Amino acid sequence: MPYPLPEKLVQTILGVHGQKGEQWLREFDELLAHCEQKWSLQVQAPPSPYPLSFNFVAPVRFEDGREAVLKLSVPSKESVTELSALRLYQGRGMVQWLDADLGRGILLIEKLQPGKTLKSIQDDEEATRIAAQVMRRLKTPAPASSVFPSVADWAQGLKKLRLHFNGGTGPMPEDMVAKAEARYQELLSSVSTLQLLHGDLHHENILSAAREPWLAIDPKGVIGEAEYEVISFLMNHLPEAEQHRDLIIQRRAELFAQELNLNPRRVYAWGYCHAILSAWWCIESQTGGMENSLHAAARFDRLLHLAT
Repeated sequence: MPYPLPEKLVQTILGVHGQKGEQWLREFDELLAHCEQKWSLQVQAPPSPYPLSFNFVAPVRFEDGREAVLKLSVPSKESVTELSALRLYQGRGMVQWLDADLGRGILLIEKLQPGKTLKSIQDDEEATRIAAQVMRRLKTPAPASSVFPSVADWAQGLKKLRLHFNGGTGPMPEDMVAKAEARYQELLSSVSTLQLLHGDLHHENILSAAREPWLAIDPKGVIGEAEYEVISFLMNHLPEAEQHRDLIIQRRAELFAQELNLNPRRVYAWGYCHAILSAWWCIESQTGGMENSLHAAARFDRLLHLAT
């Protein structure tokens, strides 16, 4: 019986992967059956209890009663870097991988229990301190040679933006993009210590667990400095009222600076650059959200000018 995928996931896969994504969707049920047969497991009946944004994720149970999580992705470089990061962390502050077939975009990982996201912590300062503890656990020097992209590689996305719009910036304000390009140069030329970063460590990617109180999931795996790691968290799970968002981000950044010995000005500067890059990614993947990313960039810019 076909597994019904949410329409939003289908459209995202088509927007991001094009014809490759179309083929993957056609063969999805066959891929699911292959997993059930190869690992003697059963996928939980739909719908999946997990958010399905760019990949398919669902709980599974093996014949011997053990539980795990199955993640299926359109095979890509991101699948390789995710597995490489999981291998490098070896379960320290991070979910453990159980098995994988990168050629088919299959990843089996441990099921975290109780598995509540950090959004379940109502006190924002407490949630921020927990995130800082997880980041401290994940701190890993940059490997001498690896498959991981660097923040500098990610920054090349703005060159793709220029190429896409024949030297212009399309719907994105020219002055904001130019400022990001200049700041990237300043920041990249003054990086001190590089490390392996999760790359997308926000509230939904930190779950409550048994072997450690909180563990990270879904690492992107990117090489950069510590200040870059907090950006996704700063941009995520903000109050509805726009006027409160600057204060929340500022307080989070202060806490991260205290807990992790970070430079707040570099945090805000990286935040601005990443938000502009995220706006381009929204255009590139046709997933929407560009305006939200531009608003985030403006907030980081204001906070940078206020920082001493």
